[in-house]
Amino acid sequence: MKRNYYIVALIMLTFFVISFLTNVIGPLIPDIIKGFNLSLTLVALLPFAFFIAYGVMSIPSGMLIEKYKEKKIMIAAFIVAFFGSLLLALMPGYLSAVLSLFLIGSGMAMLQVVINPLLRTSGGEEHYAFNSVLAQLIFGLASFLSPLVYSYIVLNLQKGKPGSLSIFQSLVPVNLPWISLYWLFAVICLLMIIVIALSRFPKVELSNEEKAGPLETHVQLFKKPVVVLFFIAMICYVGTEQGVANWISQFLSTYHGYDPQTKGAQDVAYFWGLMTAGGVVGLLLLKIMDSRKVLIIFTLLALVCLTLALFAPAKVSFVAFPLVGFFASVMYPIIFSLALNSVEEHHGSFAGIIVTGIIGGAIIPLIIGWLGDHLGLRVGMLFLYLTMGYILSIGFWSKPIITNKTIKLFDKKKAHN
Repeated sequence: MKRNYYIVALIMLTFFVISFLTNVIGPLIPDIIKGFNLSLTLVALLPFAFFIAYGVMSIPSGMLIEKYKEKKIMIAAFIVAFFGSLLLALMPGYLSAVLSLFLIGSGMAMLQVVINPLLRTSGGEEHYAFNSVLAQLIFGLASFLSPLVYSYIVLNLQKGKPGSLSIFQSLVPVNLPWISLYWLFAVICLLMIIVIALSRFPKVELSNEEKAGPLETHVQLFKKPVVVLFFIAMICYVGTEQGVANWISQFLSTYHGYDPQTKGAQDVAYFWGLMTAGGVVGLLLLKIMDSRKVLIIFTLLALVCLTLALFAPAKVSFVAFPLVGFFASVMYPIIFSLALNSVEEHHGSFAGIIVTGIIGGAIIPLIIGWLGDHLGLRVGMLFLYLTMGYILSIGFWSKPIITNKTIKLFDKKKAHN
């Protein structure tokens, strides 16, 4: 089939937008606590609302795509995210923020289910691995940029500088400058709706293995212990990623007095930036090492960095948090590939179950917030030792049917000649 570079570019743009809207929540948390006078538990309900949408929407979205096709679902996803963004922009408040983030999360979940099969079809199956890696790099770039954009907009609005941002001053409450981001998100979603509506989409033919499958298939899979174990693994991974990213800024503010709008936002940006860089290093290592060994080594190093982030002095803590991101970078692709390589059939349905494990991003930060209210945020973040400990264990108990192909750096036969 002829490759459609325009649709590939559109998918890459969609990855960028998903990441830009998703990973700005962490830097906003200190501002939201201050603006709405919230406890750590109440503020943790915001990422909870966002990521629980993945649990609600992932499997139904797979079924809807088969009926309504990719273009309509992508437009619907951005319409849902548009109204979610507009809701918080027009009616700033805690309850509207919870509903807003649920709607945005629902839109992002719908998009995640659409774009991977579409990328395979548009870019060609033989280029799918390369395009997937490129998509992850673009995803990481947006994660790096969104906290910096937040910092730039909020600081300039507070200074009351005239210019392109002056339009926000009449739209945003003086004490809630971060609300301007949700006006920006609404505009981005509206532009994406127009671009997608004007685009011509290729026909995507899903193989039987890629299709979501009926509900009975999902129930049948859940009866297998290995499926449950990997579902828990994805909950632990996304919970770890968001449990760190969402609380970095608040932790640095609480224990080291760093300004959340500058240093806090910067450190969250570095976290996502190093996670992207770590993904590249991880890809190279996966060519020469068994993925389970890479997972064990990187998870152990992530645990060391987390310990330094939580207990070391301010300057070390500031550097250690982003390094957790660097070493956590290999967890998602390795867990996903080990999971799919551990069952012989129904990979499409199994992938849907694993993606549903993204609800870990809802559950773990909420647990950390609740513990933080009662015992202090540092103690709350110790919960991450449990999630990372489980991820570490995967390297020991997983037994994939197919292991990742590695390059032999040293041929023993040649050594004897």
